[in-house]
Amino acid sequence: MFDLLPAVPVLRHLSRNTARLAVRTLLAGAAVVAVAAATATAHAEPAAAPADPAASISQGALSVLHSVTTMMPGVDLPGLDLPAMFSPATAIVVLGYGLLPDGSMRPELVNRLYAGYVSALLSPDAPVIVTGGNPQNGVTEAQAMADWLTQRGITPQRIHSETHANSTVQNAAFSAQLMEAIGAHAAILITSADHIARALSNFRSAGIAVVATMTPDDSPLSAQPFGIGK
Repeated sequence: MFDLLPAVPVLRHLSRNTARLAVRTLLAGAAVVAVAAATATAHAEPAAAPADPAASISQGALSVLHSVTTMMPGVDLPGLDLPAMFSPATAIVVLGYGLLPDGSMRPELVNRLYAGYVSALLSPDAPVIVTGGNPQNGVTEAQAMADWLTQRGITPQRIHSETHANSTVQNAAFSAQLMEAIGAHAAILITSADHIARALSNFRSAGIAVVATMTPDDSPLSAQPFGIGK
C-alpha cells in the first residue's frame, strides 16, 4: 500500500490554507503520468494500477486526509487517480541541471528536486537515483542533489548518485548501469516539462522501462507546503 504517513504529522499542524495546498500537492504528486506499457522498452512489466486507487493509501493516512478535506470542500478524495505502488525494483530518477559557478543549484534543478521529493514520499520503498556530473567549484550536480534530499529527510541509503553524466544521453546510459547494479528494472523519470520528451526517448533507447514520468508542473508548489524550504 502507498503510505503517506511521513507527511501526515505535518498536515495535522498546518493552517487551513496551507493544509489545502499540502493535500493538493500530495494528490498532484500521486498523479504521475503513467506511460503506456505498449510503448515502453520493457525488461520488466509496469506495475498495474489498483482497481480501487484509494486502496493504495494506508488507512491511517486516509483518515487524516479525510479529516482535513471535510474542512475543505474544494479538495475531494473520491476518484483519486493514484499510480500503483512502486517497489524497490522501480527507481525514482531525477535528472540534473547545470550548477552555478559556486556549486549551488539553479531554481530549475531545485524545482526538479521538489518533484522528486514528493515522489519519494509517495513511494517510500523506491530507490532514488540522482544523475549529473558537470562539476562546479568541486561539486557535481548529483552531489548537490543528494545533499538537498538528505537534508530534507530522505535517508542516504535510498539515494544513489551518478556523478559522471554530462548530457541527457549519458544520464540515461549511466542510470541504466546503476539501476542494474542496484536491482532496479523500471524507472519513474523526473525532469523539467520542456525536457521530458527528449529524456524519455533517451531513457527508452538505453533500454530502461519508464513506467511513469513527473515534472515540477505535475506537482504544484512542489513540497513547499510541508515546510521543507529551499
